[in-house]
This record gives sequence, structure tokens and C-alpha cells, in this order.
Amino acid sequence: MTTPSPLPDVDSLSFEEAMAQLETIVRDLEQGQVPLEKSIVLYERGEALRQRCDSLLKAAEAKVEKIQLAQNGAASSVEALPES
Repeated sequence: MTTPSPLPDVDSLSFEEAMAQLETIVRDLEQGQVPLEKSIVLYERGEALRQRCDSLLKAAEAKVEKIQLAQNGAASSVEALPES
């Protein structure tokens, strides 16, 4: 019998990876075929993934707000964005 490989730490996931995992968890829970104990574990992981996605979206929104457009529509006065 093999032990399942541990899931990657939520904080190391990109938005797309976290969202894909969250979608899988939601689908599994909606199907109702998951035992209660596993449902609780999945729910907790899903909540952590939701928080990760929310955090990444807020960070992206903050970056976008720093970009200003000139009258001709070109980006101007762009503040240096931190590397992520």
C-alpha cells in the first residue's frame, strides 16, 4: 500500500494552481460521495485555497491601481512594481 503524496503548501501555489485545486474540491464535495472525515479535510483545504486566491487577486489589483494612463491611452507614471 502506498501513502498518498502530500499536497503542496497552499502559499507556494500560483493563482491558477490554487483555483484548479479549489474547483476539484468543490466538485468532489458537491457530488456527495466523500466520507465525512475526508469532507472536513477537503473543506479546510478549500478554505485555505480560497484565501490564497483572494490574497493573490488583491495583490494583482494593487499593482493595476499603480498604473496610470496618459491621455493617448499609453501607460505613464508607472510606479515600479515589486517582484513576486
